[in-house]
Amino acid sequence: MTVRSEETTVPATPAAPTRFTGRMAAALLALSIAQFLVALDYSIIYVALPSIGTGLDLAPERLQWVVSAYAVFFASFLVVGGRAADLTGPRKLFLGALALFGLGSLAAGLAGDQWLLIGSRAAQGIGAAALTPSMLALIGAAFPAGNVRSRALAIWGAIGAVGLAAGVLIGGVLTSALSWRWVFFVNVPLILVTVALALRVLPAGARTRASVRDLNVPGAALFTGSVLCLVAALTQAAVDGWTSGSCLGCLAAAVALAAAWTAYDRRPAATPLIPRPLLRVRSLAGASAMSALYMASVGAEFFLITLFLQDVWGYGALEAGIAFLPLTLSVVAGNLVTGRLAQPWGIRRTLATGFAVGAAGLALLGIGTNGSGYWTAVLPGLLVSGLGQGMAFAGMYIGGTKDVPDSEQGTASAVLTTTQYTGGAMGLAVLVLMLGDAPGDAAFGRAYALTAVLALVAAATALTTLTTRAEDGGPNARAEDGGPNARAEDGGPDTGGER
Repeated sequence: MTVRSEETTVPATPAAPTRFTGRMAAALLALSIAQFLVALDYSIIYVALPSIGTGLDLAPERLQWVVSAYAVFFASFLVVGGRAADLTGPRKLFLGALALFGLGSLAAGLAGDQWLLIGSRAAQGIGAAALTPSMLALIGAAFPAGNVRSRALAIWGAIGAVGLAAGVLIGGVLTSALSWRWVFFVNVPLILVTVALALRVLPAGARTRASVRDLNVPGAALFTGSVLCLVAALTQAAVDGWTSGSCLGCLAAAVALAAAWTAYDRRPAATPLIPRPLLRVRSLAGASAMSALYMASVGAEFFLITLFLQDVWGYGALEAGIAFLPLTLSVVAGNLVTGRLAQPWGIRRTLATGFAVGAAGLALLGIGTNGSGYWTAVLPGLLVSGLGQGMAFAGMYIGGTKDVPDSEQGTASAVLTTTQYTGGAMGLAVLVLMLGDAPGDAAFGRAYALTAVLALVAAATALTTLTTRAEDGGPNARAEDGGPNARAEDGGPDTGGER
């Protein structure tokens, strides 16, 4: 008689896929379009700013708020968006956020005065704040942990970098061919395509929280008010001086709101806007600092180059947009380089190199302010800085989330993007302050020098805060790609403590 073992009747566990399936590819397309829109709407506005100022009779300090309203509300409500994704399910939030983003885009395109435009940009920012963490959570739900998810994250991050770089070119084309209003209207058809794809291929994702108290909207409102008042104080310093009543009043309000936010989040019964355990993950803290420095350095070149080309050299919107085309191609090349270097070098050295290359490009742009021709004064800096920018963008998300448990990936990504766009808004305000009302070559040179220094600080941050384990690229070195052995060597997330 043959004895059949019970083990022989147990079906084998299906092996995890090692490449994208058709459904995964469609899901990644939907998420990448949404990521493209989020990044695009930060940079597409720059070339259109002079036309917006003329059309709505906006003073220069008001024009800054067309950019900053999006960035500040985006940054302030990201963690709330992450918690909302946990509460409602990421696909529901993703679809709702797309709807809000689309309505904000329509309202901005139809705006007849500055306040409606700035308010619409704030609505776009809140929509983007809900989109970003829901996208990260959906990547976690749609792609298995390991190389497949890492490739999806790399492509998703690369699309964001391309969106930032291509936004200026697209904005120039639309503004010249149609009008500045089309830099907002262009979002609508892309949103419709994304919704159609999302309904067919995106998974529902997990709902892990049970109470709306986890959203912490009051904390987000206090944080938003504090950042808005700080940016306003820097703006008023550029207009009226540091000792003016408007500047000092905004500074006092920023401090008071920051104190109120801190006190509110430290209450025993409160759900902190940024969860305290995540703040103890060393790689996430380091990547968050890098995110802020990224947007204040290489991310700020969009503003500086646009202003320099149009206000100093007299370029039109289309000419300025076309001038950015090499930057877009260089960013794509930088992302490809990251894909080749991240495994053999490790994400720590790859990120540090990217920021150092970005700093060199910004320095070249600063030197080029004394030149007179695009090909010699601007193009070299664009190519070098774009290469560094492309290397750094996707790498920040990989490095920042690699030591974070899967259950906290959405919130961790929200923390990263919060610091990124808060740093961008504050960096923009500082640059406006440095440039003054009628900046010349010397003022732009100093502004580029500051951004180059900030990029070097980001490179140093990458070397000192990211972990070095598993950087030899061997078969078991999975810490860099978020695989199942990413934390096997120390048994848990890297919190910077003893091992």
